[in-house]
Amino acid sequence: MAEDYLTDDEQVEAVKRWTAENGLWVLGGIVIGAVLLFGWRYYESYRNEHALKAAAQFGDMTAALDRGDRVVARRIADGLIRDYSNTPYADQAELARARLSVEANDLAGAVAPLTAVMSGSSDEELRNIARLRLARVLIDQGKADAALSALADAKAGAFAGRYHEVRGDALYAKKDLGGALTEYKSALAASEAHGVDAGLLQLKIADIGALAAPAPGATAKATP
Repeated sequence: MAEDYLTDDEQVEAVKRWTAENGLWVLGGIVIGAVLLFGWRYYESYRNEHALKAAAQFGDMTAALDRGDRVVARRIADGLIRDYSNTPYADQAELARARLSVEANDLAGAVAPLTAVMSGSSDEELRNIARLRLARVLIDQGKADAALSALADAKAGAFAGRYHEVRGDALYAKKDLGGALTEYKSALAASEAHGVDAGLLQLKIADIGALAAPAPGATAKATP
């Protein structure tokens, strides 16, 4: 508190001495602060511009998909994945590439993009969507066991009904009618949770019932 008792001239001299001793440090701090502030503002501007460009590309890709222009849609999707891998649009582009492969009857080509989203996306909903689509692709490829493995240990959440249905499809493909029936019934119980078609599930359950019912001739022969 000694400074409180200095004369005005002495206080001025004290400030001059402090400035002479520490001026470079103060100036350096000001310069560093200004550089950091400019750098942060530039980074924010760059990031916003980057996101806007990615959004525009995504819009172009969606428009190409809507009009059935697969060549342009795939080219834009490839660009999104290459140039905007740190944005959510890259995951959407991977899903689009998988869709294009399925539409071209190239089921094997859909596996890699779906696996990339399932394993690497930061969006849990997209991970679930990719996992379910991958399982369906594997079933269509005749790889029911691989489909069941893909669905294992997933955090289904609101997708529980759809998980049960696809498991049922995989078990049905394996001729495990009892297991498929159990999964379909579980899916039906959760049908209001997230995007499950209750009518289609009823048809699948009825189909299993028809397959499991004994033929009329077999029943007649069994009767003495």
